[in-house]
Amino acid sequence: MTPPTRRTVLTRGSWRETQRLASVLRRETVGGVLLIIAAAIALIWANTPWASAYAALRDFHIGPSALHLNLSLSEWAADGLLAIFFFVVGLELKREFVAGDLRDPRRAALPVVAAVGGMAVPALIYVLVNRAGPPGTLDGWAIPTATDIAFALAVLAVINTHLPAALRTFLLTLAVVDDLLAVTVIAIFYTSELNLPYLAAAAVPIALFALAVQRRISSAWLLIPLALVAWWLVHSSGVHATVAGVLLGFTVPVLARGETDEHGLAERFEHAIRPLSTGFAVPVFAFFAAGVTVGGLSGLTDSLGDKVTLGIIAGLVAGKLIGITATTYLTAKLTRAELDAELSWIDVAGVALLGGIGFTVSLLVGELAFAGDHTRADHVRIGVLFGTVTAAILATIVLRARNRVYRALEEAETRDDDGDGIPDVYQRPQAPS
Repeated sequence: MTPPTRRTVLTRGSWRETQRLASVLRRETVGGVLLIIAAAIALIWANTPWASAYAALRDFHIGPSALHLNLSLSEWAADGLLAIFFFVVGLELKREFVAGDLRDPRRAALPVVAAVGGMAVPALIYVLVNRAGPPGTLDGWAIPTATDIAFALAVLAVINTHLPAALRTFLLTLAVVDDLLAVTVIAIFYTSELNLPYLAAAAVPIALFALAVQRRISSAWLLIPLALVAWWLVHSSGVHATVAGVLLGFTVPVLARGETDEHGLAERFEHAIRPLSTGFAVPVFAFFAAGVTVGGLSGLTDSLGDKVTLGIIAGLVAGKLIGITATTYLTAKLTRAELDAELSWIDVAGVALLGGIGFTVSLLVGELAFAGDHTRADHVRIGVLFGTVTAAILATIVLRARNRVYRALEEAETRDDDGDGIPDVYQRPQAPS
């Protein structure tokens, strides 16, 4: 009698899905490098004798007041450019739920649970650190909950680790779910004043945009004006304008229609817009968000003594490590599944540490949580930077220690003895996941 096949977690996906994810990861890695460069320039500039010039540029206001759009360049980057980033997030989410790993409830369960754990534990740690703090400090509970996939991939590129396909897929899928949860948190918990007429009016251009894309109309002359009107109405409603980007991304169809339509509209949009998002929108936001004047050693010491800063650092480093690793382990045990034989739980811990790289969305949430409090906003930036760098260093140590194993797995995953263009490992039956 043949023993029943044991379920496994963190197995590699199909060859087609692996190819798609590899393409996304390459583009995000380039964007992550640009993000790091932009943030480094801002941080250096803000701590030179010319710091006042940086502050003047960041706080320079432009735009029509009559339309509630007289915003600083920093606000334009956070509210406007990040809407492009979240539009791409919406496309990714739609793609994952319709044609990616998240369409299968069994495969989706692990990254979804891990993402929830990777947000809940950092938030809990932040609250525990700040529970007896001054009024308002608990408003920052969501700051350490986000994962910046572009920054994380840039770290992977710099340390030159050969992360296996299963772990890369897990990291990217987890980050996609993380983005969905992050934008939900922003919409629900960081909307201070809600103007219902504007919000209701926003449904009109969003519906027209949806109607157009469902009819496979891709004309920029039609879609961009509709998207801009939707963005303005959501912004005027009091809901953060990036939510408009996600909602518009959700409306775009994923599946191709007919034999002549090789790629779905969502994939075509993603190819067209992702370079703008990763190459311009996110780095510009990072440039305006990361420029904090540390104030020398004494200023750094004061910042690191603030419980808000400590809560963010502890949440990003310890919270993500515990949250992602523990929920992945518990999910495996509760479903009586085993970790893929090629991997170890230290690999999961390394990916969890990468999850602590929470730069872009963490800075955005920090701006929303402590709007108008410049001192605390600076402490948030230091906490995010310090926590992100610490998580990146620890992830580097863990993953580099396993690089010999990863290199062997990469050789196996790229071996194609029959020369048909598909690696042999993707043509063998796998254990159910």
